Amino acid sequence: MLSTPRHKVSRVPEFKEVVYDYKVWRTLEVLRGRALNIMLKLRECGFEPIAHGSVARGDVTPKSDVDVVITYSIQPYKVEVCLERSGLKPFKKYLVQATPSSTPKAYVELDAEGLTTVSFPILNLSQRELEFYRFGGLVDVNDLIKGVRKPGVNKNLILIVPTDSGHREAPVVGYEPYVANVLNISLETVLERVRVLTRRDDVGRTGTFLNYVLNVDESFEEALAKLVKSGRLKLMR
Repeated sequence: MLSTPRHKVSRVPEFKEVVYDYKVWRTLEVLRGRALNIMLKLRECGFEPIAHGSVARGDVTPKSDVDVVITYSIQPYKVEVCLERSGLKPFKKYLVQATPSSTPKAYVELDAEGLTTVSFPILNLSQRELEFYRFGGLVDVNDLIKGVRKPGVNKNLILIVPTDSGHREAPVVGYEPYVANVLNISLETVLERVRVLTRRDDVGRTGTFLNYVLNVDESFEEALAKLVKSGRLKLMR
């Protein structure tokens, strides 16, 4: 006769409550204000940007990134013209392709420290790639205006769920289906992100397949043409 187990397996992680102090709330206000300023200028140019990461979740530090993203393919020169007309000076521009099969993305750094960026894909993103942003937490212009924060997972594989006083956090590993449900993304995306981030912990950052920094006067179109001609980049989808 089989005995009844003493404890049921928990399908929901145990949460830890984190209460923000004034410094965190003030930092969050400043960073979200910076993101909103950039996103409003991009929207005036006809784009629909989002912000993702800690600015969306709330668990910020003074060194947190402000990552603004246009999640659909757009002609690069239109973004560059928009930023220039809006008085947003690029400090650095580069093209990144994480793996040979992933979508190349263009990045424009708007400060000397590289903490504020605008990025966009060269080709349309796959569904999995789109869900990456939701995995980390994302907000749009209206969310920022209304002060809405969204749940997401940080780089330490901790699920961050915003609360009125700060956030609740819980581990992701072992609770992947629960995390997928909270974030409204596929389980496959959660498992992939766990695999990638865990590998970084195990073997360190292994770099990306392509990371090309543009010359000062080089456009994204010129850089793409050069990379495709040299065989370093293949635009296929």
